Amino acid sequence: MGKLKIKSGDTVVVTAGDHKGSEGKVLRVDAEKNKAIVEGVNTVKKHEKPSAANPQGGITEKEAPIHVSNLSLVDPKSGDATRVGYRMEDGKKVRFAKKSNQVL
Repeated sequence: MGKLKIKSGDTVVVTAGDHKGSEGKVLRVDAEKNKAIVEGVNTVKKHEKPSAANPQGGITEKEAPIHVSNLSLVDPKSGDATRVGYRMEDGKKVRFAKKSNQVL
């Protein structure tokens, strides 16, 4: 398994699956399972019993994880999907968008 190039807080676009073309911000990344939770993408309805935290119960919507292979980072300059590269700048390793060569 390699290092994941998508971090929480990144803006990504879905490149495959039912939600293809959807954009959102990454809320959380699970590196062990290679999955990410993206805000507003892959929402599922969950039936919940009444509890102390949710006394009403009922049907709630939440985001389900999506595999990182189906996600691509959004280029900050053009807004299109781009790949991620790494390079050294001033002795630090930085990520950059390969399409626009801009540091992320």
